[in-house]
Amino acid sequence: MQDTLKSINPATLEIVGEVKVTTESELTDIVTNAQQAFKSWRQVPLKKRVKKITAAFESLEPLHRGLAQLMSQEMGKDVRRSMGEVSGVIYGAAYSADDVAAALKPNNVGGDTVMQYLPLGICAVISPWNYPLAMAVNLIIPSLVAGNVVIFKPSEETPLVADEMVAALNEFLPQGILQIVHGGKELGQKLVESDVNLIAFTGSRQAGVDIMQRASSGLKRLIMELGGNDPMIVMANANIEAAAGFAVASSFENTGQMCVSTERVYVDAKIADAFEARVAEIASQYTVGPWNQSNVNIGPLVNKAQFQKVKSHIDDAVAKGAKVLLGASEQQYPYIPPTVITDITPDMLLENEETFGPVVAIARYENIDQAISRANDSDYGLGAVVFGGKGAADVAQQLEAGMVAVNQSVGGGANTPWVGAKQSGFGYRGSVEGHRQFAQVRVLSK
Repeated sequence: MQDTLKSINPATLEIVGEVKVTTESELTDIVTNAQQAFKSWRQVPLKKRVKKITAAFESLEPLHRGLAQLMSQEMGKDVRRSMGEVSGVIYGAAYSADDVAAALKPNNVGGDTVMQYLPLGICAVISPWNYPLAMAVNLIIPSLVAGNVVIFKPSEETPLVADEMVAALNEFLPQGILQIVHGGKELGQKLVESDVNLIAFTGSRQAGVDIMQRASSGLKRLIMELGGNDPMIVMANANIEAAAGFAVASSFENTGQMCVSTERVYVDAKIADAFEARVAEIASQYTVGPWNQSNVNIGPLVNKAQFQKVKSHIDDAVAKGAKVLLGASEQQYPYIPPTVITDITPDMLLENEETFGPVVAIARYENIDQAISRANDSDYGLGAVVFGGKGAADVAQQLEAGMVAVNQSVGGGANTPWVGAKQSGFGYRGSVEGHRQFAQVRVLSK
């Protein structure tokens, strides 16, 4: 096993830095330390836990720009988006912690019976590279507020920015309640198999299946978001300008490397010509380049494997008869230019797999039942969107997804869960119900 994990700038292929890989014996010590820290952290009153966590995240403010730049160097997103992500982490932490605390207060349900929400123990947080701080913090904060301690394994693609954040937080947090480990797939598997009580994971469906298998012998709690293949239906009575703008923005955001990115668009044949033309026109205005280039909208793919996956999906579609309205016939690593492809069919990878790249994939339909059927024909069910006028809400009701929206993006607000249906999720986070999944429910009758 390699001794260090090197972080590579995807735009230049230069080494940004490296971290030491956590060995199996070190992981054992870290789990032991977590067990000891849990004994005291669980005794800290809820309000004091919130105060300590909030102060720790507020301490990140002087590091704002440095964290954002490091994030961009590690995974390629433009600096504006990185600055926005770090801002959300720093300034949103207090609100998140307060929301979790409110959900975990004891609740008198009548008579002498109280519902309590108690700490579970050690939470293993395993997070992805596409939003390397935000996705981690969305799991770390509810874990810590609930009185759990956290062992955090960031993606091997973005270890540096995670390491720097944790080091800064630990200047203010009690010793041992937030520890970080570094490594690849094998370390993640060892962490899941270790003496932890809860695994909070965001990543691929394949990894989620493996986690469930490894956690099953200990009946460990699981909260997992496992990706999506989000459909968008554009009805004949839709506002074409709004629908086209959303299709492009949702497909290209974060270079398409987003779990609720629009992966496939089904448009009514009556308006398809106008819709496709406008999509191509909007998409052509996007600029490709490295994170520090002005006005960049689309950065490099995070690594060569992801680049090859997106390229293979495009090549597969073209070989099977799809039409390229916008995009290069040959893509040069590490960039995929803004791409618009029409006439996709169910046998194409663009339709039946998660592409995770800057591609708008469009198919036409003759009747709405056909569109609904194709939208639902997926093992995934994270998000789904309908653009239309009268009847759009009825179509939305028939879509099989954890989050569905009409004429807007999914994810309604702070008081709603981030939840997937089918194989896009197991458990969920956010909202009162989601926050309580990080705690042990106890019914106390006096």
